[in-house]
This record gives sequence, structure tokens and C-alpha cells, in this order.
Amino acid sequence: MSEQYRAYLVGEDGVFRAAEAFEAPGDSSALAFARRFARRGDVEVWQLGRKIGVLRGPWPPEVMN
Repeated sequence: MSEQYRAYLVGEDGVFRAAEAFEAPGDSSALAFARRFARRGDVEVWQLGRKIGVLRGPWPPEVMN
């Protein structure tokens, strides 16, 4: 059974800049899925009100066109 997760791209100022909702079978799968977003900066991964983890992106973040 899959769970609902969200990956939040965190700006330099600590404010969420974007969010992506997705489903994953568990926390480790959710973190692996969210890793793709970390190329644009730090990403916080949440399952409902529970923070799963923070994935550190490159510094400076890549510019996405």
C-alpha cells in the first residue's frame, strides 16, 4: 500500500519555493524518489505532518530553464 508524500524545494531564505506530491510504499522509497529534486536545492520530504528528512542539494543550486 502506498502512502502520500510531498517534496518541498526550500529556497535560500528557508521558504518553500515549490512542492511535488507523490506516492511511495515507504519512507526510504520516498527519500529516493525525492532525491531527483535536490539538484535544484535543498528538499524537505514530508508524509502528512511528519517530516521524513532533508536532502541537501548542490551549492549553488543549478539554474533550471
